[in-house]
Amino acid sequence: MIVRRLNDIIGGDCDVQTKTWCSRRLVLAKEKVGFSLHDTVLFAGTETKMWYANHIEAVYCIEGEGELVNDETGEVHRLEPGTMYLLDGHEHHTVRATTDVRTVCVFNPPVTGREVHDENGVYPLIIEDDSTEPEGVSA
Repeated sequence: MIVRRLNDIIGGDCDVQTKTWCSRRLVLAKEKVGFSLHDTVLFAGTETKMWYANHIEAVYCIEGEGELVNDETGEVHRLEPGTMYLLDGHEHHTVRATTDVRTVCVFNPPVTGREVHDENGVYPLIIEDDSTEPEGVSA
């Protein structure tokens, strides 16, 4: 069993910060459970273009307001608490945050935590070395 608390992750190695968002990685590939889990905040007034060519991502909005744009079709969807979107077709997309938008994200395959968006908004596919031992933090 693995137990983690968001407050223990904030400010640490698993708290990834950029100009438009921060992502607190709760579960990573090293846990070897087949997915990664992130608590992500997109900052108010920002626009983030992304394309997960190597991953499927499910996103569940729990706080804030904004919009999701399918850059391939031009379709626009309102983001608000209770909204989920699944990028099951590797869609190019843009998130515009009106307020801080807090989401819970799941990636498959799982990310290692070392990924950085490239110029196209893509995370590279990094496979976790089998020699990496899973670790947990107890309650």
